[in-house]
Amino acid sequence: MSIISRWWRRNKVALLFLSPWLLGLLTLSLIPMMVSLYLSFTNYNLFQSPDWVGWNNYINLFTNDTRYIKALEVTFIYVFVGVPLQLTLALALAMFLNRGLAGLELFRGIFYIPSLLGPSVAIALLWRKVFGSDGLFNQLVSNFGIEPRSWIGDPDTSLLTLILLHVWQFGSPMVIFLAGLRQIPKEYYEAASIDGAGRVGSFFRITIPMLTPILFFNLVMQIINAFQAFTSAFIVGGNGGVLDSTLFYTLYLFIAGFNNFQMGYASAMAWILLLIIGFFTALFFLSSKKWVHYET
Repeated sequence: MSIISRWWRRNKVALLFLSPWLLGLLTLSLIPMMVSLYLSFTNYNLFQSPDWVGWNNYINLFTNDTRYIKALEVTFIYVFVGVPLQLTLALALAMFLNRGLAGLELFRGIFYIPSLLGPSVAIALLWRKVFGSDGLFNQLVSNFGIEPRSWIGDPDTSLLTLILLHVWQFGSPMVIFLAGLRQIPKEYYEAASIDGAGRVGSFFRITIPMLTPILFFNLVMQIINAFQAFTSAFIVGGNGGVLDSTLFYTLYLFIAGFNNFQMGYASAMAWILLLIIGFFTALFFLSSKKWVHYET
């Protein structure tokens, strides 16, 4: 009996149960990805056959397309400002909830709601209304003598409003942080207290080192999610906002592919985004050996 036959007899039942997932992986992920990779080297407008152009799409993105460079700039600011602020708020709230409050389950559910509603069109519309010229935020800041304006329509503040929307979606990392905090043995804090360590010292010498695996997970997941943000920019900023101040990478990809019918160009952008996300993910994994501490 050949090696293939023996392998088939041992694994055919497992493959039978895995077949729906494997079929979905092949038809919904792998084949579309390969088609997208091919189209990234072509000029394709959905109505005519793809015309092979080689590396032209990739070269044009970095040499002739100023909007693409602006989209990169806006997206990097959004990711590397919004994610640290979001995780900081999530950790602070998790530590607050970890103090043994009555009704913890209720508070945990309430704080998780923003993560469920945040990416929705309804919340994006509400956000645009709140930070509009006649929105609730202007009514609030007018009490402090700040002149009302359209925070969404001002290129100096429009991106900040979307960063605040991202920070507001703190529920998911907060719940994960809370689970990690509840796994830290209380004996560690008792021993630190006996040695004279205060709350600040215990936080940096016990809490943070013990939470580094959770912090690493949240950081990687939120970085990936932030790079793919689309709904808020599309609903709040339209086609990129004033002076392209909210032109997210995925929004420009959508404009190129579905507004301008440059599917080959959009496919090249998609693959560059995949490489960017892969680069930062690999960077975090490689650096984790120096700052992530696992219990042994």
